[in-house]
Amino acid sequence: MSYTVAIAGATGLVGRTMLRVLEERNFPIKELKLLASARSAGQVVSAFGKEYIVEELTEHSFAGCDIALFSAGGSTSKQYAPYAAAAGCVVIDNSSTWRMHPNAPLVVPEVNAYALEHHHGIIANPNCSTIQMVVALQPIHEQFGLKRVVVSTYQSVSGAGQKGVDHLQAEIQGKEPESRISTHPLAYNTVFHSITDASGFSEEEIKMKNETRKIMNLPDVKIAVTCVRVPVLGAHSESVNVETEKPMTVESIRAALQGKPGITLVDDPINAVYPTPVAASNKDDVFVGRIRLDDSVENGAHLWVVSDNLRKGAATNAVQIAESLVAHNWLRFEPVEQW
Repeated sequence: MSYTVAIAGATGLVGRTMLRVLEERNFPIKELKLLASARSAGQVVSAFGKEYIVEELTEHSFAGCDIALFSAGGSTSKQYAPYAAAAGCVVIDNSSTWRMHPNAPLVVPEVNAYALEHHHGIIANPNCSTIQMVVALQPIHEQFGLKRVVVSTYQSVSGAGQKGVDHLQAEIQGKEPESRISTHPLAYNTVFHSITDASGFSEEEIKMKNETRKIMNLPDVKIAVTCVRVPVLGAHSESVNVETEKPMTVESIRAALQGKPGITLVDDPINAVYPTPVAASNKDDVFVGRIRLDDSVENGAHLWVVSDNLRKGAATNAVQIAESLVAHNWLRFEPVEQW
């Protein structure tokens, strides 16, 4: 069976990656609709051996569609995703708009694919940094029981979209960026995401705490987060410290992670074998290495977690959600009265 798929935000960095991932994974597409703002409408995009003309996104764009992958920004998603769901089209949204909505499952298929079964037409794709962390944490939680997580991120500029990539490349070339994602320089620097909350935490840090608890169904797990932007074009890295209920060894942690779906273990630090952003770029797995015990707590360990934020952190996870819906025959849904 094949499906009619729409991509909203098809000309953006994540939208283009979604298209590439659909093609690479041979998703069964009957018809493809590429949607974007009026400014981008009319562009020609090649995929699946054909050329597609990008259409303007409107409330009528989803008639006859089975699945819509959204990566067009929060305000666009808030406006148009309910129209898609009302038309019987399942929305998989990459913005933060629906992530904490009680009617929208927040899904990483390796962790909580079961949450898709009773969806109501809008499914949220988590934050890129959250996705890679929970993929690594889930096997550890299953084996040892998570008690506390302390994570510091080293996030690439592509997490801010094409604007972030352009900003960094311009500065490396000694040019003034046409548009900036930070008031500070990106090149040869580290910067924080915008901090607007009175608590002093960035929105990115708050997202990681709230989303991890929802995805893993651990509402009381203790999580401490610091998110940092680094001058890397693609792939996010994370230093993850875990404290568990049961004792661990390096060997038992490796055994818990080895062979798990979506995880590649890269852990021979004596021979300089560990995950890096360059090695993880353009790949779909989450790479885990530098596993060490933390002797400052009773049951603690350190992990280094790296993944391509445009792929597993966004496009690939969205396509995997679509694949899960199709595989389990979960596309049909009971709509809610109002989103």
